[in-house]
Amino acid sequence: MSTQDPPPGRPVVDPDVDLSVPAQRAETAGAGKWRVLAAIAAGGAAGTTARYAASLAWPTAEDGFPWAVFAVNVAGCALIGVLMVLTAERGRLTHPLVRPFLGVGVLGGFTTFSTYAADVSKLLARQEAVTAMAYMVATAVAALGAVWGAAALTRALVDGRGRRA
Repeated sequence: MSTQDPPPGRPVVDPDVDLSVPAQRAETAGAGKWRVLAAIAAGGAAGTTARYAASLAWPTAEDGFPWAVFAVNVAGCALIGVLMVLTAERGRLTHPLVRPFLGVGVLGGFTTFSTYAADVSKLLARQEAVTAMAYMVATAVAALGAVWGAAALTRALVDGRGRRA
């Protein structure tokens, strides 16, 4: 059994589907779709609340750099790296609602592309083009690096723990 196969007797269910492919719509058909929607909604409420709390704890001054949004997006990407290793790659978290709740809901609500884009726009409106471009590039590089680094560390920890057992 590969790390992506379900336990014996359980169907393959991937909530991250391409809904344009009819065969991939099984988990969103019938009454099951409401469980997935509820998990996403609950996770989204938790994620957006956490992001709002971060913005209150680390507010951006009117003429300041949006450090809270930068930190939230990078931290969220690191957590997505951890989640994807534990669910999709290593099969450590197998409940069918884990990825919709944590991935789409919590981390989707926690991270924010719209606020990032609005912050870039504000920097440009203040004639801070160099800062805006640096913010754009730094966010992309740091976010991708966070996903990669967290995924690599999680793989090492999970695989190392498996060898010792």
